[in-house]
Amino acid sequence: MALTEVFTGAHGTLTLASEDTPEGADAKAVVDTFAIQTVGRLTDVQVRVDTALKEFYEVGRRHPVSLSPGDIGISGSVGRAYVNGALLFLLLGRGAAPSATAEPYVQPTFSITVQLKDPARPANSLTLEIGGVKFQNWHYTLPEDEFVVENLCFKALTIRVLDRDGSGADGGGGGEVPPTNVAFA
Repeated sequence: MALTEVFTGAHGTLTLASEDTPEGADAKAVVDTFAIQTVGRLTDVQVRVDTALKEFYEVGRRHPVSLSPGDIGISGSVGRAYVNGALLFLLLGRGAAPSATAEPYVQPTFSITVQLKDPARPANSLTLEIGGVKFQNWHYTLPEDEFVVENLCFKALTIRVLDRDGSGADGGGGGEVPPTNVAFA
């Protein structure tokens, strides 16, 4: 059975995990030091997947006759109402350390998991697993009458969708909804 839940930002969590690479080891050090496995005080989380479709037009036709898939780009942004340097360290790695670090040093790579779960139906969830993530930029402003929010943009290599339906319809008390069950209207 396809999930039909409606979620708000209050239903979401964002967690970070390191990857098993030298770049992932630097990310693990930051995530463990600042204890940000689950990132709190988030706002405006966006994930974007672009496929760069190309239209082919025949002479004399106004509508395309073919759509060809192009390169896939995965990107997004995160806002956080808390500035402690953890996310800046995930952008710059050892380059953000108070003491000078000899170059070259790696830029940390990690994975982001965005999970939406309704407390009324805790067995159902929608999860996006974004892998090979690197932050692209970081900024914050110091407004006079608003909260200070740091903003980061990221790019990623992969994205996976893991829907869990806890209705028991699959006979096993829940599990991933296979991609073949996705219906397009």
